[in-house]
Amino acid sequence: MAEEKKQAEAVEAVEAKVQAPVQDPQEFLENFNWTKYEQGIEQVDDEKLKEFETLVAENFVDTMDEEVVQGTVVYITDREAIIDINAKSEGVISLNEFRYNPDLKVGDKVEVLIDIREDKSGQLVLSHRKARTIMAWDRVNAAHDKEEIVNGFVKCRTKGGMIVDVFGIEAFLPGSQIDVKPIRDYDQYVGKTMEFKVVKINHEFKNVVVSHKALIEADIEEQKKEIIGQLEKGQVLEGVVKNITSYGVFIDLGGVDGLVHITDLSWSRINHPNEVVELDQKLNVVILDFDDNKSRIQLGLKQLEKHPWEALSDEIKIGDKVKGKVVVIADYGAFIEVAEGVEGLIHVSEMSWSTHLRSAQDFVKVGDEVEAVVLTMDRDDRKMSLGIKQMTPDPWTDITTKYPVASKHTGIVRNFTNFGVFVELEEGIDGLIYISDLSWTKKIKHPSEFVTVGDKLEVEVLELDVEGRKLSLGHKQTTDNPWDKYETEFALNTTHTGTIGEVVDKGATIDFNEDIQAFVPTRHLEKEDGSKLGKGDSAEFKIIEFNKEFKRVVASHTAIFKAEEQRNVKAAVKKAAAQADEAKPTLGDANEALQALKDKMEGKTK
Repeated sequence: MAEEKKQAEAVEAVEAKVQAPVQDPQEFLENFNWTKYEQGIEQVDDEKLKEFETLVAENFVDTMDEEVVQGTVVYITDREAIIDINAKSEGVISLNEFRYNPDLKVGDKVEVLIDIREDKSGQLVLSHRKARTIMAWDRVNAAHDKEEIVNGFVKCRTKGGMIVDVFGIEAFLPGSQIDVKPIRDYDQYVGKTMEFKVVKINHEFKNVVVSHKALIEADIEEQKKEIIGQLEKGQVLEGVVKNITSYGVFIDLGGVDGLVHITDLSWSRINHPNEVVELDQKLNVVILDFDDNKSRIQLGLKQLEKHPWEALSDEIKIGDKVKGKVVVIADYGAFIEVAEGVEGLIHVSEMSWSTHLRSAQDFVKVGDEVEAVVLTMDRDDRKMSLGIKQMTPDPWTDITTKYPVASKHTGIVRNFTNFGVFVELEEGIDGLIYISDLSWTKKIKHPSEFVTVGDKLEVEVLELDVEGRKLSLGHKQTTDNPWDKYETEFALNTTHTGTIGEVVDKGATIDFNEDIQAFVPTRHLEKEDGSKLGKGDSAEFKIIEFNKEFKRVVASHTAIFKAEEQRNVKAAVKKAAAQADEAKPTLGDANEALQALKDKMEGKTK
């Protein structure tokens, strides 16, 4: 059957060839396609080629080029989106790359980058995420170069700032660049879309830094110029507490900052500004002063209120008693707040009748409630001086009765000077003991060698000057003067045994007892054999000088044996004289001889 069909087809072909009209040879040659004959293809008209090239350029995507192209979503499955980019086949993109856009639908235009031209199954693989990243970097760089404002989504907090999504890129927002004022709660910005300015790009590490503060500062700068141009001293403005320090408060006046010093916050004394104001508080302030370019503005808060001195009662006058609280203490005195914002100074000299001044801390402490007398008052200069000691009687009024001359008392050592000791007999009554009146026997160079501050000391009143409020005291006068006894015991030419203590340039010293220290000149240290006494040698000494007034005692060892020599010489002289007398005739003998001679002359004989 098949063979018969082939034969029939062959017959039909031969018949058709026989019946075909015969073509003119010349016409055949003119219309013969030599390109098809030589190359095996038909030649296409130039216009058709141009039209074809145009269509290709408009619709065909070069899959070798990694540039971002725009595609159309043609189909969406559970896991992928099919994208038509006018290539020879559609591409696929995982829906994970469109999580930011849950409303993606067929027909939407999206940017894509050709990731793989053909995978194992010959499928074109595209990437929307890479395309967004490339485009985002282009947009971020353009925004940075042109200083454009961009929108960003604050994703979360991080160390030192926030993470912001800008065009799909995670940019860093430093905490200092969020606002012009310090931020205390970062979480309030998370989840918000805000405007930013791209301030820094690190291409090597692909880091982007944005700032919201830069936008605010630009607006503030304009407001600042306008505000500064209108500033005048005495002008009252509304501001917001921006920062609190130990020395004052910074107020935001709407782009311009001013400082309210702690002394200008309240008429009353305060320890810290946070006692008066708090952060973000709105308040009115007055301009006190500013520099030439108005960059430093001094503000005041208390100046908006009436000065407390103006509200002080006119009835308060000198001599009145007032009560107040100690608010400040210095070495020279204490400040007492007698009314809110009104203070008086109690000088340390007005705290006690004592002429021996001490520190104010010895009498009062901060917070004490005290009663004082008004000593001076100047309402114009707003100054007041007070006194505490005036609340008690002056102890010097009956001083002659309490402390007459020659009376003995016990006092407390309060202070030293080079020339004596101040002793307090009672609060307000101080007396001076001169250094020479401390001891009968000791040679004191400085009072600290004899007593210490705080010691109790027996004293005797030596002199009393009521007008000059001076007491002269003595300590040694409370005991008998031992030199009265020593004057007899260590009288001239008395002999005592002692030991050489210290050897000095001109002699040596001997301690006969705890009070008497004698001096031995060098020439009086010589012993009988011609050698000299040295330190530690014991010997007998003769007192050759005793001065009770100047407490001076001089002794000599040499005088001991020199006196013996003198005694021996005197004894020898006396003996020689006696022997001479024995050798001479006596008066009786002379009388007998004279009588015999007389008798002889008279002619008498025995």
